[in-house]
Amino acid sequence: MRFRLALSLLSLALFAAPAAAQLEVDITGGIAQPMPIAIPGMPTPAVANTPAGDTAALGQRVADVVTNDLKNSGLFSPLPKSALQTVTHPQVTAPDYMFWTQSGAQALIQGFVQANGDGSLTVGCYLYDVLARTELTRQGFVVQPAQWRRAAHKCADLVYTRLTGEGPYFDSRVVYVSETGPKTNRIKRLAIMDQDGANHRFLTNGQTIVLTPRFAPNQQTITYMSYSNNRARVYVYDIGSGSQRLVVDQPNMTFSPRFSPDGRYIVFSMAIGGNTDIYRVPAGGGTPQRLTTSPGIDTGASYSPDGSKIVFESDRSGTQQLYVMNADGSNQNRISFGSGRYGSAAWSPRGDLIAFTKIGGGFNVGIMNIDGSGEKILTNGWQDEGPSWSPNGRVIMFFRTAQGSGKADLWSVDLTGVNERPVPTPLDGSDPAWGPLLP
Repeated sequence: MRFRLALSLLSLALFAAPAAAQLEVDITGGIAQPMPIAIPGMPTPAVANTPAGDTAALGQRVADVVTNDLKNSGLFSPLPKSALQTVTHPQVTAPDYMFWTQSGAQALIQGFVQANGDGSLTVGCYLYDVLARTELTRQGFVVQPAQWRRAAHKCADLVYTRLTGEGPYFDSRVVYVSETGPKTNRIKRLAIMDQDGANHRFLTNGQTIVLTPRFAPNQQTITYMSYSNNRARVYVYDIGSGSQRLVVDQPNMTFSPRFSPDGRYIVFSMAIGGNTDIYRVPAGGGTPQRLTTSPGIDTGASYSPDGSKIVFESDRSGTQQLYVMNADGSNQNRISFGSGRYGSAAWSPRGDLIAFTKIGGGFNVGIMNIDGSGEKILTNGWQDEGPSWSPNGRVIMFFRTAQGSGKADLWSVDLTGVNERPVPTPLDGSDPAWGPLLP
């Protein structure tokens, strides 16, 4: 779904240049006092019915999604609905600053939902500094009615980026392994959803076990490992058609796949004769190229965002540790030297950090600099593992298994380690992979 800027928004002159202001959120420390922000329901210039509901009801639903996005970031404290006033359409561009000042809000989001003659919707989004009585930014999105949630996520992203200086991440999707059944006989299916759990759907039927799904950069395909005919092999799934194909037709076990940032290659592990190494193969198929040759198990490869390097795990030193090498397999160097073992590394999309699972007295998710320095553990569960980065490199999604239950759930935590929260899924979930921003 492509968004386009609204070119005609009645008489609101949506794209006039906003005035400058200094209101911003400090994200480097903790989040003991998130910013109070008011997000009233968004009015409509004229109530009109759409396939997604009438525009008056959609205005409140859009505001609710924006509210939840910003609240879940841990950086904002939306005012309760009881503290909000009803906003009329003319007030969208002329806020009642006296009321909002008295409400305690520091920032205000207002907007509108308008039905267009061609069947589309225009969702306008405005951000104001309440104390300075200044407009900070504005943007409009034209979407089909079925895509109204994307417009809401875009609005939340607009506010988040303006107030934090960070990149957006709300308008994105997650693919993961949905699980059900007893501990000794779990049914595992590929599932996909928006980052907030909405628009959930299953991609596979659970007849074969699936693990470690990962998006292609274009988000049209997913690579994953499946136990088909009792053999672990790497496949690619086409989201649009629902078809799947084998990546490497080899008699050996292949697993732990991931796309290169340009989508040209899939890097994966293959076990031959008791030795496991990392290989890469063209995404369309071809002859695998071997990248590692050391005895032992080399697996869990993850590219740097520029595609020049790969981080992976190996037990070549006697324990499971993290290594970095060039994308062609050269210059392999160990980077983890703390106590315990390290696995499931994931390179940040910003290129500055590597997330990992720390194993020792339990499983926990942590981060380190790309040279291994600055190690920081972010979670403290019994079994937290499988980190995956948000598109802006600010938040990490992972899965948590409760002790003795065998049941896993998805969670997220930000880089401070303070804002930790569950991610809603209809069933148990594991192996999340957070995709890039939607186009």
